[in-house]
Amino acid sequence: MKAIAAVDLNWGIGYRGNLLERIPEDMKFFKKATIGKVVVMGRKTFESLPGKKPLKDRVNIVLTTKGKFDDDGVKVCSSLDELLCELKQYSEDDVFVIGGESVYSLLLPYCSEAYITKIENSYEADTYFKNLDEDDSWELTSESGTKDYNGIKFKFVKYENRNPKS
Repeated sequence: MKAIAAVDLNWGIGYRGNLLERIPEDMKFFKKATIGKVVVMGRKTFESLPGKKPLKDRVNIVLTTKGKFDDDGVKVCSSLDELLCELKQYSEDDVFVIGGESVYSLLLPYCSEAYITKIENSYEADTYFKNLDEDDSWELTSESGTKDYNGIKFKFVKYENRNPKS
């Protein structure tokens, strides 16, 4: 399992149900990484998707305790155990955790890698990703050069979990 997220300097990931910033190159990276794969998200993240529709050409799994979900394109799991059982049918390399904060917190220990777009800016945020730079179990293994989109500086970084849960 892998995590993928865009974070600001404070590891913020969202505000009022929206991304902090929309950077086309980050969106392309996300799509390229997850197309044909399995994406795992919470209910609020699903409801924040364009048109509240599943992401195309991906298996969409929503982890929620808020009862039934009325969308044929989504598999719903109501507990961690149910989710982990569901994920056994897929290769670990094909599963991406895409948010939000509580789903990242719950599943990050199971992730072997985290693909993080670091935006070199601070935003008002109400949801956060764990600061992997301050966690000894995560190691920064690659980093792109600094990129620029309309004056917004960012880079793609990859972390590896030294001891992921199985």
